Amino acid sequence: MTALARELSRPKRPPVSDAGTLHARIQDDIKQRISTGHWPPGHRIPFEIDLARSYACSRMTVNKALRELAHTGLIERRRKAGSFVCAPKSQAPLLEIRDIKDEVEALGLVYRFVRLGLRKRLSSETDRRRLGLTKTMPVLAITCLHLGSETPFCYEDRLINVASIPVAVGETFRTIAPGPWLVSHVPWTEAEHRIRADSPNARIAAHLRISTSTPCLMVDRMTWSERDPLTHVRFVYLGGARELVARFRPATR
Repeated sequence: MTALARELSRPKRPPVSDAGTLHARIQDDIKQRISTGHWPPGHRIPFEIDLARSYACSRMTVNKALRELAHTGLIERRRKAGSFVCAPKSQAPLLEIRDIKDEVEALGLVYRFVRLGLRKRLSSETDRRRLGLTKTMPVLAITCLHLGSETPFCYEDRLINVASIPVAVGETFRTIAPGPWLVSHVPWTEAEHRIRADSPNARIAAHLRISTSTPCLMVDRMTWSERDPLTHVRFVYLGGARELVARFRPATR
């Protein structure tokens, strides 16, 4: 049995005579392999002629199924190269604080996060600049990796101002990510988002399984309680994996 045959093998089903039903079945099979992570972002889907042979159908039926999947943004068709699984693209409003778990599950992926590092330390000059501190104070530094169906979705680098949130020192952040924990434990009164495109450093690139030359979207968020800085977090997404959306009305005169 060839590698392609093994990849596409399934329990025998009743014969399908209707081309419309068959093209929907091809779509469902491809969607399932993508959603379970069996075909991760960037994976090349078998060529039309191979899919047609596997499903015992015409290339026209396969072509229709792939065209419709490409229209939804699930796959990308490249001339003379084939079809490839697209990186999942989430949408997040610019003026809201949204849980990454919700973003991942909205894409039909299975969410999981891993705490990579947790350390209480005295703030460095970089820490103070990120949090807007005027003097050396203790901070909690946390790094996490958020995954969608076991594929890296977002890297998180967070600083917590211990003076403003002392209870955070007793939390391990192994069973709950820092974001939802903070939202449920600490009231905030003001937030700021800064967005830019940049390349990741070697450490972040390794966790996201990309090269350091891959463009990424960096989303920096700062939150305050009145004038007290609470936390600064930097989220790193693959450049094409996220859209930031703002809907607004004309200013009143």
